[in-house]
Amino acid sequence: MSEPMRSPADKVAVVGAGAFGTALATVIARTGRSDVTLIARRKDVADAILSQRRHEEALPGIELPEGLLATAEPASVSSAGIVLFAMPSQAQREAAQALRPHLAPGTDIVICAKGLERGTGRLLTEVVAEELRDLDVSVLSGPGFAADIATGLPTAMVIASATADRAARLATALSGPSFRLYPSADRTGVQLGGALKNVLAIACGIVEGAGLGDSARAAMIARGLAELSRYVAACGGRGDTVRGLSGLGDLVLTATSHQSRNLRYGIALGRKQRAAQPTADLVEGALAASVAATEARRLGLDMPLTFAVAAMIDGTIDVETALEQLMSRPITQE
Repeated sequence: MSEPMRSPADKVAVVGAGAFGTALATVIARTGRSDVTLIARRKDVADAILSQRRHEEALPGIELPEGLLATAEPASVSSAGIVLFAMPSQAQREAAQALRPHLAPGTDIVICAKGLERGTGRLLTEVVAEELRDLDVSVLSGPGFAADIATGLPTAMVIASATADRAARLATALSGPSFRLYPSADRTGVQLGGALKNVLAIACGIVEGAGLGDSARAAMIARGLAELSRYVAACGGRGDTVRGLSGLGDLVLTATSHQSRNLRYGIALGRKQRAAQPTADLVEGALAASVAATEARRLGLDMPLTFAVAAMIDGTIDVETALEQLMSRPITQE
């Protein structure tokens, strides 16, 4: 049974004025909507957006559309029918708790972060739904750098909801000429693809840092995707979901572009330059590797790339040992 359609006049609020949140608010406002509000933590950021049409800290040099509103008042979410949670993954629970009194009944929540909750390893939709029990929680994921989105470069991502109808409605409401969202009903697969491709991007960075060449990187992407598919299926998602935008598409982007913090982290590991690495707490794949490795062992899954990355981050094996273990694995059917 199809869900009732809401009015296209539903307002959109984006909570979190970092680069990605600002980019999302910008591209949605450029569709011609006059009801998009970006909610920043700092009043000076909101004021600068309103007066200068710039957010230089997050998106330097990019002009923001006139129709984009900005505020530092969390209560502004009360008038929105769709609220995008664009804060970092580890801030999702706290944000849900803080915004809960202001959210109207029936509001659609869309998580726009990739990762797993530290300490519990839970999916972000589960975390937020636990705090906002009466609201439906969807997730936006896939290959999209903030600067590309904000400048209007063609970008395609996925939005996953509990039902296909809800995902399709949200995809229609948030898409524009250069920013296309494709609906999915597999929240588990989409989220695990978004979180664990960061682990595989670290692996690809290690390959680059160790100077093993592009052929080795291609093999890492292919074998990593097979590993990710097995993990998603074991966790209740659809294995073929990771062959789409939220898995393969995101992995190719993150594993090949130096804009990716996870790739740069892996390169530093591969070069044995621990002092040059970004702080592990800021690298989503570093956390996800440990969580996924622990869960994979509990499930009895063979995930050699994930195990190797987790062990290298923990410092229990070095680059040479990890690569030797991976290259000496038994040859099995492709």
